[in-house]
Amino acid sequence: MVRPKLTEQREIVEALRTDYSVRQICEVLGFTRSTLYYRPKQDPSEVVLREEIETLALRYPTYGYRRITKLLVRMGYTVGCKRGVSRLMKAANLLVSVKRVCQTTTSVDSVRPWGNRLKDLEVSRCDQVWVGDITYVRLKARFVYVSLLMDVFTRRIRGWQVSQHLTQPLTLKPLQQALRRSIPEIHHSDQGVQYLSDAYVSMLRHHGIEISVARRGCPWENG
Repeated sequence: MVRPKLTEQREIVEALRTDYSVRQICEVLGFTRSTLYYRPKQDPSEVVLREEIETLALRYPTYGYRRITKLLVRMGYTVGCKRGVSRLMKAANLLVSVKRVCQTTTSVDSVRPWGNRLKDLEVSRCDQVWVGDITYVRLKARFVYVSLLMDVFTRRIRGWQVSQHLTQPLTLKPLQQALRRSIPEIHHSDQGVQYLSDAYVSMLRHHGIEISVARRGCPWENG
């Protein structure tokens, strides 16, 4: 018989303790009460340090563990880069956020035949133009990416997706979701790889949708 893990044992006890005592459950199932009640103790100084790191990381979202360490040293903490600050930032998922928060668009370098079709276009009806874009949202101790598809005329969100990573599903899933209900005449976005990938462009072409893209270096033309 395979013995459940400690976390599974605790879940079983919590589910049964409304009808039975912990002693009865442990005797019948062969669990050790002392193990169930055990909670690892944290070093109080490390708890304070972790909270300080999270505060600094949110205040300076582009700082890596080296710069965070320098700030902590100036504040009077005795810490090391890799074994101390880097470990705590990694545990709180702050190292990944710092690297990814700076840029949401990686442009496609190859020549593409599309231009900005919205420059002189008057949008006058529903599903005439959809615009897509990616932004990021700050949570308590990390950042997540949000991809949106919006109808320009009605300002209605046609599809959306949230992810911790800038991967293809972040934009492809909202498009698939939106196309189940309606199809636009024009799709407009920046020149990011998420919007000009083969999979994304193929889906637009399959539905006969015209492709419009903002010029590189012109963020005011983005969705």
